Amino acid sequence: MKVKIENLTKIKTGKLDANASSEDGRYPFFTCSREPLKISTYSYDCECVLVAGNGDLNVKYYNGKFDAYQRTYIIEDNGSGKLYMPYLYYFMEGYIEELRKQAIGGVIKYIKLRNLTDALIKLPSIDEQKTIAYILEKTSQLLEMRKKEINSLDNLIKARFVEMFGDLANPECLWGKSKLVDVCADKDDIKCGPFGTQLNKDEYVESGIAVWEIPQINAAFLTKPTHFLTEEKAEQLKAYTIIPGDIAMSRKGNVGKCALFPNNYQKGIIHSDVLRIRVDCKRVNPLFIMCQLHFSGAVTRQIELVSSGAIMAGVNVTKLKQIYIHVPPIELQNQFADFVCAIDKSKVAVQKALDETQKLFDSLMQQYFG
Repeated sequence: MKVKIENLTKIKTGKLDANASSEDGRYPFFTCSREPLKISTYSYDCECVLVAGNGDLNVKYYNGKFDAYQRTYIIEDNGSGKLYMPYLYYFMEGYIEELRKQAIGGVIKYIKLRNLTDALIKLPSIDEQKTIAYILEKTSQLLEMRKKEINSLDNLIKARFVEMFGDLANPECLWGKSKLVDVCADKDDIKCGPFGTQLNKDEYVESGIAVWEIPQINAAFLTKPTHFLTEEKAEQLKAYTIIPGDIAMSRKGNVGKCALFPNNYQKGIIHSDVLRIRVDCKRVNPLFIMCQLHFSGAVTRQIELVSSGAIMAGVNVTKLKQIYIHVPPIELQNQFADFVCAIDKSKVAVQKALDETQKLFDSLMQQYFG
């Protein structure tokens, strides 16, 4: 049996402006951001589910004293005794994608109260709701644990980088410097993907030569490509080929995010939002250079300076070629790269476990609320 949310809850909105927060406040202040701010006073003291009504639409569960931004919906039990609030939270977590589809507005999307009240939720017994919420909570905790494991391994790589090479932003750094373009075999080895006129979406096919995009870079190439080209089209775009050992960089959105194209992958084509850096492996180790692009403050600041755009930042390739990097002895670079490869093996295993846990969580959500 499914029941409308309006028959089980009472819903109100926050009253405060986002500027009401205070850094030294003792109570949570829920806004449209995923993480709550702080505030000195509170207006609510209850168990509830909070839904951000605009901006970054998201869902939170809270029980206690708090305050809320005026576009935040506060959902409480109406006293019927038929609804377990953590169960409602997980339902809303799964329903948020539907709310995003229903959102209206121009630059800033928002959802109407009716989008919430009309939502239909399965309503098993309270005991069943508690069991479902418990299972989803434990699965969610396992997901967070896997993510923390990956983050810890990333931090270990960063710590090793600093241990071996020191603070590259320090003026007293002993390692020599070089322009990024000068550690490439050819000046055109730093290249952005094809323009829109060279590659249209209607040229994508279901299988063939992979097009590598920002989502794959963000996942360090652990996620599969979603778009492909025919061999004929890929041949036309061969100047934009990516091969094992190339560094791929995001040009938009998460600007500067890099990943090394794996040795066991077939060559592909980079998307227009992606930039390829192909270094001279006789002089520098690409894995070391990728980590320097991530971990050296001296380098990341330069990348920020060569990125521009009023609405969305984008890397200026001509200027990127001129940024300075440090070039320690190749033997030391290779030693560091060996360490990273060993850590990456552990990351692959953890990522596999994370993916499996995510599939389990998604399956459970579909089973309970689909």
